[in-house]
Order: sequence, then structure tokens, then C-alpha cells
Amino acid sequence: MEKINSLQNAHVKAWKKLQTKKGRKQQGQYLLDGWHLVNEAVKAHVAIQTLLITSKQLATEPDLTHFPAVIEISEEVAKHISATVTPQGVFAVATLPAVVEDLGQLDLTRPWLLLDNVQDPGNIGTMVRTADAAGFAGVAFGTGTVDIHQPKVERSMQGSQFHLQLISTDLTALVAQLQAQGAPVYGSELNPQAAQYLDVDAPAAFGLIMGNEGNGMSSELLAQTDQNLYIPIKGQAESLNVAVAAGILMFGLCR
Repeated sequence: MEKINSLQNAHVKAWKKLQTKKGRKQQGQYLLDGWHLVNEAVKAHVAIQTLLITSKQLATEPDLTHFPAVIEISEEVAKHISATVTPQGVFAVATLPAVVEDLGQLDLTRPWLLLDNVQDPGNIGTMVRTADAAGFAGVAFGTGTVDIHQPKVERSMQGSQFHLQLISTDLTALVAQLQAQGAPVYGSELNPQAAQYLDVDAPAAFGLIMGNEGNGMSSELLAQTDQNLYIPIKGQAESLNVAVAAGILMFGLCR
């Protein structure tokens, strides 16, 4: 088994670059950090190229024959390539999924969550996990939304990223595709025409757009929606966290 201890090693430098969107795109790879994500990826038959593991973790997992390649790394290397303060010491280098060019290839028979310029990785992870739990077909990351494979986003999705389709796309095109298939698209912008979400009888397939944490949906997408929804607030809070609102709407529309 190959062992790497030096931070100056060419492989280590390449793995470190996988923390950036540019590095991931250039190498066509991304990094999964921790046993939970690695095991979920294995169960989902993700194209894993190499397992990186420290001697401490190697002692607990002696049989790694199901991985195409295994490299033992030092604790120093593990800390260097991880985006966490205290990494577990196990990583998988995986192949980036192919970019979806034809939106007609998507499963549009079930709901889709569309994220418009959502910035917080924790919010994104919560929404992806909730979409998974609610039986959505996929989540679309629109312009300005944090990259799907950003390390904090990967961790916060907790494996749900392998249970449904995740795509980066022009949301205006996806909205048009959904509507062409007869699926209504709901916005989450409060306006005079907005309907209380419990009054809406959503079909099996629909789109739900959640906007930026501070500014909401873009005007372009707002103009495309079939109906905007609101959640009645009974207390004195001015608004709900975007992930909380998304969860209420997703399960409310799928009831």
C-alpha cells in the first residue's frame, strides 16, 4: 500500500485543491470526508477512485478490497486536505458526475426543489435532506447558489445527495421544462397574490423555488411562477429561516 506523509507531495497538493470549485472542475473530482459519506457513496455506487486513510482508521477497517485504490496518509496530511478542524482520517476521491445537458432526461414525474442564490451550506444541506425525506425527485442549484460539492455542503447533506438527483442549472430553463410537462411551479415570495400553502392542492409533480436568505427570489423567476405561497405566522417573528420554510412547504405540498 502506498503511503504519503509529506504535504509537498503532488497528490496532496491536488487533493487540497478539491476544496475549491475551480480545483474540482479542473480535476473532474471531488472529496468526500468521513466514514458516513464514504459509506453512503459506496452504497449508492458512486465512482470512487481512491480511498485515503490514516493508520489509526486503517486499524479499524482492515478489509478495504472493495476500493479500487487505497493510500495511507499521515494525520498531518489528513488535517491539511480536510475542511474540518478534526477530520476522522478517511476520505474518498470521487469522480464528478456528468453535467446534465438535457433537462428532458430528468425525472419530472415527482417534485423538484429549486434553490435560487441560496448561500448558506447548512441551509442547503437541511433542504436537500428534507427533500430526500419528502420524496422529491431532485434539487436544482441555480445561479449564485453554493456549489453542490463544496465541502461544507457535502457534509451538511449527510448522504442525501446520493438518494436524489442534484443538478446545477439555469433555473429559468428548468421552470419552463416543468411547466411544459404540466407541472406547476410554486414560488415562496410573499405578494398580494400569494396563497396560503395549505389551500393549495399540489399534483404529484411540481417545482418549488426557495430564494436567497436575505433577498428572496429573483424577479425573473418570480415572473415565471404559477403561484406564490405563504406560511401564516401566528407569533411576532417577522420571517422563517429558509430551510425551515422549505421543510414546511415541501411536506405541506406533498401531503
